[in-house]
This record gives sequence, C-alpha cells and structure tokens, in this order.
Amino acid sequence: MEAKLIGKFDIAAAGGGKGLLGDIDGDGRMEVVFVQADSGIDDRYVPHQITCVTAYRLTGELLWQRGDSSGRPGSFGSDFPAQIYDIDGDGCLEILCVMDKRFLILEGATGRVKEEHALPSEEAHDCIIIANLSGKDRPEDIILKDRYFHMWALNRQFELLWTHEGNLGHFPWCSDVNGDGYDEVMAGYDLLDHNGQVLWSCRDLEDHADCLWVGDVNGDGKPEIAVGGSVTCLYSAEGEELWRYDGSVESQHIALGKFLPGRPGLQVAGLDRIRRGDGYKGQWDGKDGMFMLDGEGKELWKEDRQTKGWLTIVDGLYNWNGEGKDYILAYRRGGGVKPALYDGWGNTAVSFPEDGYVLHGDLFGRDKEDVIIYSEDTAWVFSGTPADLAEKPSGKPVPQVKRLYRSTLYPGGER
Repeated sequence: MEAKLIGKFDIAAAGGGKGLLGDIDGDGRMEVVFVQADSGIDDRYVPHQITCVTAYRLTGELLWQRGDSSGRPGSFGSDFPAQIYDIDGDGCLEILCVMDKRFLILEGATGRVKEEHALPSEEAHDCIIIANLSGKDRPEDIILKDRYFHMWALNRQFELLWTHEGNLGHFPWCSDVNGDGYDEVMAGYDLLDHNGQVLWSCRDLEDHADCLWVGDVNGDGKPEIAVGGSVTCLYSAEGEELWRYDGSVESQHIALGKFLPGRPGLQVAGLDRIRRGDGYKGQWDGKDGMFMLDGEGKELWKEDRQTKGWLTIVDGLYNWNGEGKDYILAYRRGGGVKPALYDGWGNTAVSFPEDGYVLHGDLFGRDKEDVIIYSEDTAWVFSGTPADLAEKPSGKPVPQVKRLYRSTLYPGGER
C-alpha cells in the first residue's frame, strides 16, 4: 500500500507545539490546530499550560492565532491542556484550553473567547477530559487534574461536582462501562462512578497507568478495561482481573483492534519500554519494542528491535484505504525509523517518507482515516486513497469523534 502525499504546508508561525484535529469551521473538512505549551518548567512534576493557539486549514491558510508563538515552546514531556469539542451544544466546535491560569473556551471558527473560568486549583491543568457525569444525552462535564495525584470534576457551569485523590496516571478514561447512562472514570488504577466514588481498584500494580482502553477484548459481548502500566492487564467492568501479561518491562502504550481478522475478540498491540534512555539509573542507550497479545492475554509476537529508540508512541488506525482493516500506527520511534502502519504480525504495511509527530482522523468525512505528520515548521497530509485539497469541501460538518476530543500524548480509546 502507498501513502499518497496530498498536501504540505508551512506551520512555522505556530511556534512548535502539539496538533489537534477538528472541523472547526464546519465546512466539511477538518482543520489542524496547534497548541504551544509553556517552557521553563519541569514537566515531570509541573503541568503545562498553553501560550499560543494557531489554526490552519489543510491548504495551509492560517485561519487565526491567539497568544504569542515567539517564545521557546515547551517539550512533549507531559500532556497539553487543550481539546476541540462542541462543549456548549451549539453545533459548532470550540477549543478548550488553559492559558494564563484561566480555563478558556474559544470559538473554533475565529478564536474569539466565548467563556473564561477560574481553575479549581493552582495546578489543575495537566489535561482536559470531557465526560458525561450528569447522565445527559451528550457529554458536557469537564475533569481536570494535576500531574499525578489530584482530580476535579466540574459541570457545564464550571461548578465543582467532586474531587478525587489517588494514583491517577496520565490520562483517566471515561466510558459508560456498566450501561447506567453515566460515564464511569478509570482514574489510573481506580474505577470511579459518576459521583467520584471508588467502585473497585486494580490489584498489585506498581508505578502508574500509562494508558487505558475500553472494548470487548475477549468477545463475550461486554466491555472490558485494558490497562497499560507496569504490566498489561484486562479487567471486567465489575473489577475482576481476567488476565495479566507480565512479559514486558514497562507497558508504555497499548491499543485495541481487530489487527488479526478471524481471531476471536480483539487483540492488544503494545509498546514495551525495555530500557529508558534519559540517564535514569545511569542508562543512556534506550530501547523499546512492540508486542501483540490475543484476547486472552497470550503473547503472539514481540519485536526484536535492532535500532536505537525508546520513545515510540503506538496507537490504532482504522480503515486507512477503505478496506476496513485495523492497523498499528507507530511513530516517534527514533533510530532513523520513520512513522509506519503495521499489520497484526508486525509487518510494515505503509511507510511514511517524513518523520515527526502524527495526527490521524477522518479529515474529509469519508469514513476513512488519513494521516498528518508534522515537524516544528512543516505539516504533510497523507491519505490511502486519492483526495484533492483544491476541491471545495462538502459543507457537511465532520463529526468530532471521542478519540479526537480526548486527545492525549498517552493514547487511550474505545474499540
């Protein structure tokens, strides 16, 4: 299969930062919004806030910019507090972000400030999680957290609903796993109900949860919760540990998918951080490798990586070229290995010719996922099927799916 380059544009004016996707002007084609984070902090302990937001069309036209992009951008050592979502239900997307210690809701089409709110606590801006804690027909509640230990749940009016303290991990995942009409919150190793009460906790796990997924992994017709952290494990919605895979050193990323059609349930693709390369414990020669588990937690294969690199991000990408297949997306590999799509046996299915961070989504409302790779100053748009950016968009807004309004550097999801 081929990665077709359908667009390339300059993004230097954004000043570096993380990309977000959404059809912010409702024209039937997604735009890309870059959020620059602050620098000069130790983001192992202190959460980022946003210093500049810049919106581009896929043709390269700069739609608007709010903030100052001239400063040194913050690193990708932790999440950025920004999301794209229609939080007020008016049918148009907004950008939600924390700037200057204030929670801002920006009009997607223009960048105009629609609302501004005080934070519930000084460091309540590690990430923004949109949830349905009120049992309404659409999510409109907001969860904020600090780096690892404290979390605040707020309603649409930004009134405090509850707080929680615990080992939160990176990005708590919200989903109605028991069918009661409310989101439950997987906050690290604890499952909370919509009132913030602990329903159950994972047992005998170290460190913290790096990523969380929800899906019918074992094919029993019920959603399970997959946890990646010190090990990879699967829990039922009722808190029963169904299996545990301890064949990895640190399960930094996992992704659920039908990567091997014909097998029961879903498979779990993972990324094992075998050896850190940041000087931790005197280690500078970092190494990671992908692995694959079946729906029962059995290891199917493990990558014997021969190149350097220990910061790979793994995610699932679905229906790249209209054939309906699930692929493993891996990027930020290091060692000269560029982003690629892999099949369920770890074979390269699509190689991309550029390196950088990766966004993926249904850019044109075609029910196919496309890819944007971006560096500090350039964005490249790739598709598995022909697409012409010179054509007028459809005019039918592209839906903002949950994965896109819960954007994180530690991808979780539902399948």
